[in-house]
Amino acid sequence: MSAKPIRQSSRFWSICFVLWFILLNLLSHGDKFHPPGNFVFDIPHFDKIVHFGYFFGGSGLLSAAFFFAAKPRWRKLIVFVTITLSLIGIWDEFHQSFFENRTGNDPGDWLADTLGAVCGALVFRLTHKKLL
Repeated sequence: MSAKPIRQSSRFWSICFVLWFILLNLLSHGDKFHPPGNFVFDIPHFDKIVHFGYFFGGSGLLSAAFFFAAKPRWRKLIVFVTITLSLIGIWDEFHQSFFENRTGNDPGDWLADTLGAVCGALVFRLTHKKLL
């Protein structure tokens, strides 16, 4: 019996997701990991793009971990990943409100997080459709 490639290992993707979550919390702490001020790009609401992208990536990691662990139906995977990351987005916004030079409880950031999660799960489904 041959071992599964690492790209199909639920443990590998779970570890990646945990690291993603740890980094999210470090970035939420404020000045030390997230300098105050504007982004390099002077694009209105660029922070929403960053939130979307970060949660899009987290969604892919969690989708892979769940997919390779349980091989759930696609609808269940998309709903589970979206709800989980949406709750993490709420946690992140609440968490940010306790640090200087950070704003928290921004519904726009949470919406960007949730949309990133949905899109990430859907893209994972499209790219892994042939595996089920």
